[in-house]
Amino acid sequence: MKLLASLTLAAVVSTLSVPAMAQFQKPEDAIKYRKAALTVMAAHFGRLGAMANEKVPFDAKAAAENAAIVEELSRLPWAAFGPGTDKGETRAKPEIWTEQAKFKKGSDDLVAAAAQLNVAAKTGNLDNLKKAFGDAGKTCKACHDAFRKD
Repeated sequence: MKLLASLTLAAVVSTLSVPAMAQFQKPEDAIKYRKAALTVMAAHFGRLGAMANEKVPFDAKAAAENAAIVEELSRLPWAAFGPGTDKGETRAKPEIWTEQAKFKKGSDDLVAAAAQLNVAAKTGNLDNLKKAFGDAGKTCKACHDAFRKD
């Protein structure tokens, strides 16, 4: 029984860690992966923005759901900025690879801002969401300005 439990646990851990240790067959696969993760994250972030900017009515449940997705997705794209993924169909600037410490800080800042956004959304308070959304938006913009081609 212990062996079965250990094997099950190992399988679950392996499955959950796949995004963090993503092995891509080709650089193009990594580019597609990170673009997809960032696109889906932007869609859910946009839904929060519509509420924060009062373009749609505030819905605490929807805000919490979208913020949880943003937080989870904020961890995914970074493994896909590996060697060889600076070429091809990408808007990534070369500075990602030449200023890796700065890029890492930007990605870490986004993950932290997304976590704060999720905490704020769970309060069910629109003012908390507005503040956290603004902070997260500034984090996104700073990284885009430094590392994304227009």
